[in-house]
Amino acid sequence: MSANVPTGLWLVGARGSVSTTAVTGLLALRAGLTAPTGCVTETEPFTGVDLPSWENLVVGGHDVVGTPLDKRAEQLAESGLIPPRVLAATTAALRTADTEIRDGYHPATHTGSQADAAARLSADIVDFRERHGLARVIVVNVSSTEPPVPHVPEHDTLAALEQALADPARTVLPPSSLTAYAALRAGCPYVDFTPSPGIRLPALHELAMTAGLPYAGSDGKTGETLLRTVLAPMFTARALRVRSWSGTNLLGGGDGANLADPTQARGKLESKARGLAALLGEGVTAPLHIDNVPDLGEQKTAWDHVSFEGFLGARMSLQLTWTGLDSALAAPLVLDLARLTAAAHAAGAKGPLGALAFFFKDPVGSTEHRFAEQTTTLTRWAATLPHHSPAQLSTTPPTPPENPSTTDRMALRGAPGEGGGRDQVGAPTTVSSGEVAEAGPGAGGQSSREGSSGGDEGGPAC
Repeated sequence: MSANVPTGLWLVGARGSVSTTAVTGLLALRAGLTAPTGCVTETEPFTGVDLPSWENLVVGGHDVVGTPLDKRAEQLAESGLIPPRVLAATTAALRTADTEIRDGYHPATHTGSQADAAARLSADIVDFRERHGLARVIVVNVSSTEPPVPHVPEHDTLAALEQALADPARTVLPPSSLTAYAALRAGCPYVDFTPSPGIRLPALHELAMTAGLPYAGSDGKTGETLLRTVLAPMFTARALRVRSWSGTNLLGGGDGANLADPTQARGKLESKARGLAALLGEGVTAPLHIDNVPDLGEQKTAWDHVSFEGFLGARMSLQLTWTGLDSALAAPLVLDLARLTAAAHAAGAKGPLGALAFFFKDPVGSTEHRFAEQTTTLTRWAATLPHHSPAQLSTTPPTPPENPSTTDRMALRGAPGEGGGRDQVGAPTTVSSGEVAEAGPGAGGQSSREGSSGGDEGGPAC
């Protein structure tokens, strides 16, 4: 079965920074307003793989905050993340997309059992899939980072978990794991872009395997850790002894506010620490601090100091600074993960997608953290996925419309899967900034249409 069919992208934390950037970027890509910079699936090893085109991605989601997507995009534009011309061209479509966002789960406001909450979340996704005639829906968690949860026996087996979920007096799952459970019960693959507990519980692995569903995670790798996975193997390969690797992260925005709470930050710190320990061993001193600096807004600055030892015990050091807009780094990876997970599902994969470790700080299904090796694994895995037929790979430009200056690009592409997008007709068509249709990123030919390592919606919820 082809993966390039109408495919849902259901974002948990749909009104957060990462999600808003991803949806705005998807609209801009469709309209030819921006290049696919940062989108790995638009590079040569993947261009022949049968992936959902940008036009075939239909967006919806859950969130616990009410700030509409277009207003959140305005805030991101003010911070320098979204270009004003892109905001102007996508505002109407963002408003339409916001109509596909449903109320998420928050343990402080929910009444009844967690089984009831999960049933409601699943029903939202199933309704979305059926209304838009989607072949599949990929659920991606980009909500706020949660702290680790203590182990309880109910996490070990699906039967025990579901018995506990039915008890209204118990809260056995954190929001991220309840979202994962709801996604799997709706028959949807799941991707965790956060360091939250999410799908990393034995009972949820059991459910994924039983349902024949793939999943991926955890904790998107966008900045400082990306550098570490490149540089740490260099020291090892050259037989240089790393004595300490210290780091400081300065960030603002919703992510900075959330991680200012030491309890909330613990999961993020542990995720980063596990990766460095895997690369260098347990004997390296590696303190890491995360500080909230509201003045920085969406910008993040990471500073690392590496102390290492060379021949004859010579002591040396490396210092580096990384400053970036985390949501701009994370958003294209969210789109990549949705496309690749959809292809894996179409190909019959189930369980953890270890080949997607390339995208994560703390990968499930893989113990490999070296970026070069992760890259090789990813490209070899992609080569095993179904590829386009020669006709689909043709670079011959399509016949232009009779009056292209007045025809909307979204109207030109026809029904879902019948045209448009790099996967179907070669190079994308470009249009002026005023030509983005109000159908939104999830139009997919239907009548209507939707977040930084971890999004920043208003609560620890779905």
